[in-house]
Amino acid sequence: MAKTVLVVDDDPTQRRLVQAVLDREGYAVVHAESGGEAIDRLTKGGGADVVLLDMVMPGMSGLEALAEIRTAGVTTPVIVLTASGGIETVVKAMQAGAQDFFIKPASPERILVGIRNALQMTQLTAEVGRLKKHVAGRVGFDDLVGESPPMRLVKAFGARAAKSAIPVLITGESGVGKEVIARALHGASERAGKPFVAVNCGALPANLVESILFGHEKGSFTGATDKHLGKFAEANGGTLFLDEIGELPLDMQVKLLRALQEGEIDPVGSKRSVKVDVRIVSATNRDPAAQVAAGAFREDLFYRLNVFPIEAPALRQRREDIPALVDHFIARFNVEEGKRVVAASPETLDLLTAFDWPGNVRQLENSVYRAIVLADAPYLQPHDFPAISGVAMPLEANLSAAVQGEQPSYADLPPLPEQPIRILDERGHLRTLEDIERDLIQHAIEVYAGHMSEIARRLGIGRSTLYRKVREQGLEGAIKEAG
Repeated sequence: MAKTVLVVDDDPTQRRLVQAVLDREGYAVVHAESGGEAIDRLTKGGGADVVLLDMVMPGMSGLEALAEIRTAGVTTPVIVLTASGGIETVVKAMQAGAQDFFIKPASPERILVGIRNALQMTQLTAEVGRLKKHVAGRVGFDDLVGESPPMRLVKAFGARAAKSAIPVLITGESGVGKEVIARALHGASERAGKPFVAVNCGALPANLVESILFGHEKGSFTGATDKHLGKFAEANGGTLFLDEIGELPLDMQVKLLRALQEGEIDPVGSKRSVKVDVRIVSATNRDPAAQVAAGAFREDLFYRLNVFPIEAPALRQRREDIPALVDHFIARFNVEEGKRVVAASPETLDLLTAFDWPGNVRQLENSVYRAIVLADAPYLQPHDFPAISGVAMPLEANLSAAVQGEQPSYADLPPLPEQPIRILDERGHLRTLEDIERDLIQHAIEVYAGHMSEIARRLGIGRSTLYRKVREQGLEGAIKEAG
């Protein structure tokens, strides 16, 4: 989804100039003519992802508006714009909660870099918070992504189940996020902060199932060189998540039933039972009732586990959650991969929302991961999802053209809006030729996506000269970002 930038300025000309810059980059722009109007939008509905706030406005000043925004608990990043670049002004803005500041008139490049930095900082903060909750075992149902009717039902049932120690059986197709729901059950319960132990029953070696679940004593069988606690003992006081419970062998189902009924386990080779306090959450992508009918699953164990069933919906049953999930994965993978993707373009979201996703959320997650790694633009495009869109990435066409000795053509591109390079500094004096040249080359790199042959042709210089100037001006990083 396109990120929304709220431009707060009493000067309509300034608002239009900023909007022209942001429109070209795919941001959604909304306006406010005063600090009061901005506060109303941020606190009473509408909201924004980033705020560009003018410092000097009639009535309420930018600093006063910023103070009220922060007092109201709004954490949206704010970038202040000021015609005065004095240290005192900057210090006051930062103390009031601003994340960055521009001295007007700010160059388009400076505005865009500031907004991208603000968005990235927001993503970093959110990802750090998510990881802290995950590690501490305190992920709750409010942290689950999605507000579709099926997900609201899951959250409502889950929140009720979390208040007790009742056994929960989560059913649903592979990849729908059953373990995520199980972690939310744990994090929303009184056992939050205690161990959460996940076991994939389908991946347990048949001859080691009992040892892995219940533990063993040293020397109890060949290879048992040390004492092993087992998953039940590891989860003592917390939650044990038994994923793909339908894959558990029948003989182990008997021992699992006893552990659930008696609250104690018998480690292999031990002479006495061990008491455990474990909350059981199980999951399966099969139909457990059909397994019972076929004799593949014990009926008494099924009734013991299926006290409080929760069905996790397939992704195609909650398509309205896909944009939010895409944003969530973009934020996460931006942090992990050090990328600066802003969002997915509207046409890309339409494409992803229309797809059936047989692999559910896991497939969507992996598709976004691949797109983030390969993306070379602020917004994910359909060609970043070739397996879904059927559209080849432009890189393939460019490589083919390069093999044939051809260069990519820009003849069909729409004319660019006028974006003059500043020739005067903040005090009205001429900037140095070196600074103007640097801004011009950097602008050309961004416009032509780092294609050096086209940049050299447009600037009327040779490629070797262009590469030399890029090195002298320290713009290698700009080429990597553009490419």
